[in-house]
Amino acid sequence: MSDFPLDLPKFIDLAVIGAGPQALTLVTHLLQKKKSLHRKILVFDASGAWMSRWHHQFAALEIPHLRSPAVHHPDPDAYALRRFAELRPQELYPPYSLPGTALFKEFCQDVVKRWQLQSRLVPLNVEKLEPIIDHSRQCFLLSLKDGRSLLAQRVVLAAGSHQPNIPEWVKEIPANFPKNRLCHANQIDLRTLSLKNERILIVGGGLTSGHLALGALARGAKVVLTHRRQFREKLFDSDPGWLGPKYLKAFWNEPHWGDRWEMIQQARDGGSLTMAVMTQLRRANHRQQLRFQECCRVVQAQWQENYWQVECDNGTTQEFDRIWLATGTRLNAETEPLLSSMNKVFPIPLVNGLPVLEQDLRWGKSNLFLMGGLTALRVGPAARNLSGGRMASRCIVPALT
Repeated sequence: MSDFPLDLPKFIDLAVIGAGPQALTLVTHLLQKKKSLHRKILVFDASGAWMSRWHHQFAALEIPHLRSPAVHHPDPDAYALRRFAELRPQELYPPYSLPGTALFKEFCQDVVKRWQLQSRLVPLNVEKLEPIIDHSRQCFLLSLKDGRSLLAQRVVLAAGSHQPNIPEWVKEIPANFPKNRLCHANQIDLRTLSLKNERILIVGGGLTSGHLALGALARGAKVVLTHRRQFREKLFDSDPGWLGPKYLKAFWNEPHWGDRWEMIQQARDGGSLTMAVMTQLRRANHRQQLRFQECCRVVQAQWQENYWQVECDNGTTQEFDRIWLATGTRLNAETEPLLSSMNKVFPIPLVNGLPVLEQDLRWGKSNLFLMGGLTALRVGPAARNLSGGRMASRCIVPALT
């Protein structure tokens, strides 16, 4: 937990909102460049622990290892994780040394310890972020969860999007069903569930849907995996060419933001499953414990006293005990609560919800910098991944030091 003393300064140089992988990447890269910034940075996250949400999601979905290779992590030294794993090579999974979940967690704890970052973490959420312009000087007022507030010269918003992507048909369902019978993946903790003989519909075609399916099967459920397209197998969620000049050169040379947005959509392409997960799902399919339902959209779901009646656009009606939505999160700067004042005071163009940031990921002429999925128009399709955190740090660090 956080070692931060609860008396807060009235004014700080740099506030980082969020303590996930992107924030951790930025802070280590900053301190590598300029050690003296250590006492000028405060990081705000209600959990009071670095990477708390990330570690919880991995544990809750029982994900055995990461999807990205061992060179992608929050430490500035690309080989730090490999060295950390020297005595536990069995925790780097083939084919590209994918770090096991427990290994990655311990490595990140080691990063926090080495860079002495637990003392920089304030265990409170920032509820409101307001730019203040006063005689050509600007700063930000941060209102905290416990009613206190403080001023920051510069702010980095590194909290991932917590806005679940909810399909339209779900919004039309009357709220007459038990809350645990229709859940978004973010709300599910497999470790707390017993599902013997239950029929579960999982909506979505990304890796999360695969992990949920495997968790449900392990607990004796019968699963239908439905996706509006065909299920696809890919090792990574976007092609590794997007991590370097191979694809990014053309992307960065594209002057039209709308065309960049299209390139991002094509690169991410609505989710995919890894070969390893797909193999396990196919086995379950042969055993008739799981069924793939491809090119199929749910059009309606009704709660009938103790089960769901679900209708698809192919004319079929089926019955389920639970519906799980593996439909991801929405990225939209217009609906991000912390950005509402920014939109008014420093209006900048948005393309389908993604802001057109400056080269250094700054919001217009302000001292607010962004990280994560909302930087995709600058960073590219991998913006929300671990590698995207490294790329974003390269843009932001020179501006902050």
